[in-house]
Amino acid sequence: MIKRDASFVFSTEQLAYKFNDDHPFNHLRLQLTFELLKELKALDDNIIIPPRMATDEEIALIHDEAYIEAVKSAGRGELNEATAVNYGLGTDDTPIFANMHEASALLVGGTLTAVDEVMQGRSNHALHLGGGLHHGFKGKASGFCIYNDSSIAIEYMKKHYGARVLYVDTDAHHGDGVQWAFYDDPDVCTLSIHETGRYLFPGTGQVHEKGSGRGYGFSINVPVDAFTEDHSFIEVYETALREVVSFFKPDVIITQNGADAHHFDPLTHLCSTIETYKAIPKLAHQLAHEYCDGRWIAVGGGGYDIWRVVPRAWSLVWLTMTGQQDQLPRRLPDNWLRKWSRQAEEELPLFWDDQNIVPTIPRKQEITEKNFKTLEKALYHIRTEQRR
Repeated sequence: MIKRDASFVFSTEQLAYKFNDDHPFNHLRLQLTFELLKELKALDDNIIIPPRMATDEEIALIHDEAYIEAVKSAGRGELNEATAVNYGLGTDDTPIFANMHEASALLVGGTLTAVDEVMQGRSNHALHLGGGLHHGFKGKASGFCIYNDSSIAIEYMKKHYGARVLYVDTDAHHGDGVQWAFYDDPDVCTLSIHETGRYLFPGTGQVHEKGSGRGYGFSINVPVDAFTEDHSFIEVYETALREVVSFFKPDVIITQNGADAHHFDPLTHLCSTIETYKAIPKLAHQLAHEYCDGRWIAVGGGGYDIWRVVPRAWSLVWLTMTGQQDQLPRRLPDNWLRKWSRQAEEELPLFWDDQNIVPTIPRKQEITEKNFKTLEKALYHIRTEQRR
């Protein structure tokens, strides 16, 4: 068997995960990214893998069966309002929509498809941008997330492949659902670098959240302050990830690639540019080869400026996986720009950097000193565990 560098898991059917036309979570960004990569001739048809539907048994690796049934009933219009709210459904964040179980199960199945591509040796890496819904809990939807595909995938890798898994989350929002799912598990290490919960949902992810029982020391959080820019974010990310990988020595790395730390994002307060999204996959790729024989699974996540930011940021994950990042033309493809400029609410970027578009918020001075104090606190227990 010839192993591919990477597999790209995608289907237009995944666009069915849609709450309503006004909701900030819009999976049209999947199609925007897919078409950008096709215009760049960076994505061959023979490495595009359609996602499968996750089974109820697979979803139940993490979620309660009663919750799964509630999601099914809600999607059929058969769940009363009081019961729905108890399950986190029918809220402003997570409205009910038709066939929501099927749409959610397809996203979970996409991440499991990516897992099998890598763990069965068909690809070194796999990308499933439809996944990364990291706020879902065992019995409750939260923060736009119905089923937590990353948590399911991690438990699936443990069960079927006996893997020791490192989960890395660079979404601006704390990866709370994944952290709590494995808070007492010594075979799963979670690293979340996110905007402090002082200002932002879900309000968790402090440095003292370190795990419990046998899992103590394997939940690592590095909250950064509002208005953090590229230099600080990248330095914190690179320092933390290198130490965590060296400490934990995983069999496989799964990264959640939320694109909402960008300064255009309407829901967060961080100030990174596309330079951060060049750096994030570059180091993950390098360390996967150094420690995991290349085994790296990447999923999507947040990102609510779907026109200017998400397609570029997510394309860079794939271009890094396939060794094409350094071969990019300076300008985005004209055909892609022409097609989507008619629908975009903002002026589309012409280049891979942010040159031709004016920031919608003022540039802020970097809060470097605060971030590095936070980093030192977060890494202290890693070094302590290494000495034991």
